[in-house]
Amino acid sequence: MKTSLTATVSQSALGMEANQILRACVHCGFCTAVCPTYQLLGDELDGPRGRIYLIKSFLEGNSVSIETQLHLDRCLSCRSCETTCPSGVQYGRLLDIGRGILEPKISRPWGQQVQRWGLRTLLPYPRRFQTVLMLGQWARPVLPKAWQPPMPNLRHSSALTWPSVRHQRTMLVLNGCVQPALSPQTNLATATVLERLGISLLPSPGGCCGALNYHLGKHQAGLQQAKKLIDAWWPALTQGAETIVITASGCGVFIKEYGHLLKDDPDYSAKAARVSELARDLSEVLTKENLSPLLTSSPASTTHSAKTIAVHVPCTLQHGQKLTGLLESLLTRLNFELTPITDSHLCCGSAGVYSILQPKLAQQLLTNKLTNLTAGQPQLIVTANIGCQTHLQSRSLIPVKHWIELVAENLVV
Repeated sequence: MKTSLTATVSQSALGMEANQILRACVHCGFCTAVCPTYQLLGDELDGPRGRIYLIKSFLEGNSVSIETQLHLDRCLSCRSCETTCPSGVQYGRLLDIGRGILEPKISRPWGQQVQRWGLRTLLPYPRRFQTVLMLGQWARPVLPKAWQPPMPNLRHSSALTWPSVRHQRTMLVLNGCVQPALSPQTNLATATVLERLGISLLPSPGGCCGALNYHLGKHQAGLQQAKKLIDAWWPALTQGAETIVITASGCGVFIKEYGHLLKDDPDYSAKAARVSELARDLSEVLTKENLSPLLTSSPASTTHSAKTIAVHVPCTLQHGQKLTGLLESLLTRLNFELTPITDSHLCCGSAGVYSILQPKLAQQLLTNKLTNLTAGQPQLIVTANIGCQTHLQSRSLIPVKHWIELVAENLVV
């Protein structure tokens, strides 16, 4: 794609990066076939190719409007288009750059401003979020349905306790921001399973990874949170923790990009690169381990609490981290029976805070996803990201949980 960016844009680091990405696009349109919003809306500007043209247009100095902003807002950032793109266009990165540049140019309606401010002020802070969640649960009976908070997933948490640190091998785990309140047993289950494999899991002193702010166009706020997390992790990493275990794939894809996002920061470039190098999704960690202690402890034929499962692979795992098929393969090794899923590449509609900001589209996508996930009559739906887990559970008639919880349950039954 030919480009002619303005001098100001083309001379900036982000502008040069955007220009390189734009020039890689060959207009083929393969991306539209796998774009969830294009499938729902049928508008070229609500597909990757159309959004690329919009970003190119305002980077070349053309006028922008609230319509431009709307089409970029409607993107899920699922990056399904990246998986299918024959030219390797880094669409997700281009979208982040475009949103960051566009955000200060267009004044949003006050309602949107308040909503986004509230999300950025509340969700990245675990204590604030937990307090508001508790108040919301208390007031749930009198709240309109649209205002009701998600129900925390607390099943089976009392059956597990965090193992003491006793192994030579140690790993660090991301606590995250909303997961401790919505699904506290996820990391607890992770610690239990890794303990069985001879690995001690260290709780992280840090909170939000910065993805929420960054993807909402508040780049500096997001990067500041990333730096705080790096600082919180650094002592444990210098003392021998071999891996940073990420149990929320949405956080994982962003943390793996720290090295790139902070490459020009003289104080953090080396540390950020090291953190990205050590960050691993939990499925990556277990895939490289000897799983026989899990199989010995939990024969599928006799102890699995749910043998037939539908696996929802989050977009951030299959498209963002490029780990397509890894989770399914791992669960098959652990002797679970997986039901076939139609259109498994399509987004469930959670997409961070997308389900809050774009509820109509998110609910349409959720309906389609649940139809496909339940078609094989599974006993359970498992996923790898807290946002997807909460979104799916909001309307699923069968239980939804993080896949590691299922593995851990079968160690204690």
